[in-house]
Amino acid sequence: MAPFYVQVSDAVELERDVTEHAVMAFADLSGDHSPNHVDEEVMSTSAYQGRIAHGALVVAYMSACSTALVEGIPQVRATETPVSLGYDRIRFLEPVFIGDRLKLRYVVREVDAERRRARSEIRVTNQRDALVCVGEHLLKWVAA
Repeated sequence: MAPFYVQVSDAVELERDVTEHAVMAFADLSGDHSPNHVDEEVMSTSAYQGRIAHGALVVAYMSACSTALVEGIPQVRATETPVSLGYDRIRFLEPVFIGDRLKLRYVVREVDAERRRARSEIRVTNQRDALVCVGEHLLKWVAA
């Protein structure tokens, strides 16, 4: 089998704007039309004083990080297909609001070349450098 594709400390950083359009499109796509996400009137009187983005939208942004890392590897699909095994230990530490600019940092923390897997840490901060979400991602390379 070929040498492994990633090494410990390989990393990628992405930025995403949490827009009105993204939140509403995600509500339509997911079917989650909770007032937390779509009703400014209701949420303006809440502890948050405004709508908050779906946590699953933030996880979707995390998914873009692993894609960016994988797509930077030459010939990555020549003999194996990288697939997500899932996200673990996801924690939403602070609310994410419409208008926030998120910085996502994805860092490979463990590599198991024999099992063709990598575990990465993901940290998401907002424009105020507040840590808003953390998690781990498991990635596997499956032989063609």
